[in-house]
Amino acid sequence: MDTVDHLIVGAGYVGRRLAERLRPSGRIAAIVATSASALALRANGFAAQAINLDDPAGASIPSALYVYYLAPPPSAGVMDPRLARFLEMGLRPQRFIYLSTTAVYGNTHGASVDENSPTLPQTDRGQRRLDAEEQVRRYADSVGIEWSILRVPGIYGPERLPLDRLARGEPVLADDEAGLTNRIHVTDLVTALVLVAQHPDAARRIYNVTDGAPSSTSAHFRRIAQIAGLPPPPIVSRREAVGRISSAFLSYLDESRRLDGSRLVNELGFQLRYADPDEGIRASLPDQTGRATKS
Repeated sequence: MDTVDHLIVGAGYVGRRLAERLRPSGRIAAIVATSASALALRANGFAAQAINLDDPAGASIPSALYVYYLAPPPSAGVMDPRLARFLEMGLRPQRFIYLSTTAVYGNTHGASVDENSPTLPQTDRGQRRLDAEEQVRRYADSVGIEWSILRVPGIYGPERLPLDRLARGEPVLADDEAGLTNRIHVTDLVTALVLVAQHPDAARRIYNVTDGAPSSTSAHFRRIAQIAGLPPPPIVSRREAVGRISSAFLSYLDESRRLDGSRLVNELGFQLRYADPDEGIRASLPDQTGRATKS
């Protein structure tokens, strides 16, 4: 296959928006999990193919100047064999950009973390992402290409607001048990991905990406309810939440940390569009619901 400018591996919620942002800057190819997703991308003018990354034998992947690896690891285990199989295909882009998660830091009980903080993941989810980060760095260093890693917290935006959950009256934890969480609007995350891919100073660097407005997830859900004109969610204790809030979501809430994203700002000049979560929520609602928002 010919060389493309940008290869997006895992062109889902974030990747589709990244492809649109990159459209003016060269040839774009995407790898997705399903034929339906590939067809949708091709209908929008992108070269896309469905590849099973758990068994990519025989797949033909184009060479690219920039590879954005956004595909999640498998849902079990403490390693990412999916990424390992992809790397075995031997691509050598100019730069490999990996989208990781802040779960690699583990629970700091609300203390601030920056990119020099210890990585002490306390969940399999965090372990898988840390394994993937290490794979990317080892591979890139072994073949002499650049790498950049973004550590990302909760992503919100159009299609990613919990409106159905709020409409059903599902509960949230009391703030003193909910922990401190961090977020980034998908528009700002795409900006960060493009910036990190193209900035010369981002080579061999790790960056936290955050809107700088940490709060409990419970407070975030109440804010969404108020702006969307929905009833506030009922509040339950951690003990009362068992059976009413999923174990996976409770595991996420059990980790509390304040994310420091100043490196991305200070080194690369990153500028947020939605530093105010209220503005980000209001901007996201029309595309998701078509309804007007409360002032």
